[in-house]
Amino acid sequence: MNQWIFPLTALHATPSTWPMHKQLYDRARGIEFLFRLGSSLVLPTSAILTAAVWFHRFYMRFAMEDYHRQDVAASCIFLATKTEECGRKLRDVARITQAKVLGRDIPPDSKEVEQCQAQILLTEEALLEALCFDYVVESPHSKLVDLFDAHDQDILVQECAWSFAHDSFRTTLCLHYPPQIIAAACYVLAQRVIDGPNSISLDARISSSAPRASLPTPPTHKPPSPDVSRIAIDYFSFGEVELVAVAEALSILLEFYRAQRVEDHEHLSYVVEVTPPTTPPREALYVPLSQIAAPPVPPPNDTVSGRTPASSYGGRTPANIQEPGQVAE
Repeated sequence: MNQWIFPLTALHATPSTWPMHKQLYDRARGIEFLFRLGSSLVLPTSAILTAAVWFHRFYMRFAMEDYHRQDVAASCIFLATKTEECGRKLRDVARITQAKVLGRDIPPDSKEVEQCQAQILLTEEALLEALCFDYVVESPHSKLVDLFDAHDQDILVQECAWSFAHDSFRTTLCLHYPPQIIAAACYVLAQRVIDGPNSISLDARISSSAPRASLPTPPTHKPPSPDVSRIAIDYFSFGEVELVAVAEALSILLEFYRAQRVEDHEHLSYVVEVTPPTTPPREALYVPLSQIAAPPVPPPNDTVSGRTPASSYGGRTPANIQEPGQVAE
């Protein structure tokens, strides 16, 4: 059993004493900082996404009030530069971290950079303990690349799915579902957004198709569906259990988008209009910022860019989608 797959209820059992909604909000902010830091260091997307998974795993074993999200993000990025063989000097990571925190250029020999280096190394010790020295991570992006290669579909669908996969790291999906489930959810949602509001529902796209009555073979051996809307479901050969997981992942991702300030981000209107699939009742994970208890005063200029970084995964990066794929802050 994968020790890194947690039930949703585990979000209430983290070491942090902060309310769950506040923890999830700070996780999203930390991932945005991590993305921007990785992009400024010109890291490959594989390294950035590995660091993002570690970031979420860290806070399942250490309290958010004990380790600031920016320190953890910087340590995850620094460790990823070593394990993903895209090494960057500690001083460079610290300098860019401080430049983003303070909102200005920082001399590499400054006191701030020296202090940041020490903090990154100190946090890295806790990170290694949290990860149990288990560095191997597989992202939904790698599953999407395989799916793209197997089915030459609309480039807009690919771009949109890729962007949704990036945004999934702003949620805790990587803690609850294996990468193929997240990849399928992102692809199915992308198809629905690109197909438009008059297309078939998410429920229909991820339903379990019944075998033909004339077939003597069991359902697990039924021929692939010719329906383009079921490409991802058929490609991964999902059964009933996996389809339920895809529905849950879609529900969480759409809930995250609806919690953003849609009025400030027109492109999200294409996403939030999508009706979520049918899932068992559960507590809402993501709520509007106005409903979250005020977080501690952040460091100066601790803002987000409102845009996921351009990807460089395996030389097969679709361009950023211009409308539905972007994400709110």
